Amino acid sequence: MDNYRLKFKIWLELGENEGVLGDGKCKLLRTIDQTGSLKEAMKKLNLSYRKTWDNLNKIEELLGFPVIERQRGGSEGGKTTLTEQGKAIIQAFDNFHEKYDKIINHGLQKTLEFIKSKL
Repeated sequence: MDNYRLKFKIWLELGENEGVLGDGKCKLLRTIDQTGSLKEAMKKLNLSYRKTWDNLNKIEELLGFPVIERQRGGSEGGKTTLTEQGKAIIQAFDNFHEKYDKIINHGLQKTLEFIKSKL
């Protein structure tokens, strides 16, 4: 039991089990914001183009607003930036983790200690 850990994830859900956005997709948005490029973000995170594009379209469709702005190529290549709403989503997830991760991890540790004591 020494190698076991309890982990948690958070995500935004619409209706019954319609996942919109979680820590993984938020990481994609953060990486797009840092690199200024969808292509570079996908490369950095080792993501496939088709799945990533589908995920971004689904996020925007379910939220009802764009989270990224795409600027097509040209001589210097394309550019992808986050909208203000996209940046706000990242900030909300960051604020949650900053405020609650320590508390949740402490609770998870106590739960694991309880489980270990009963085995």
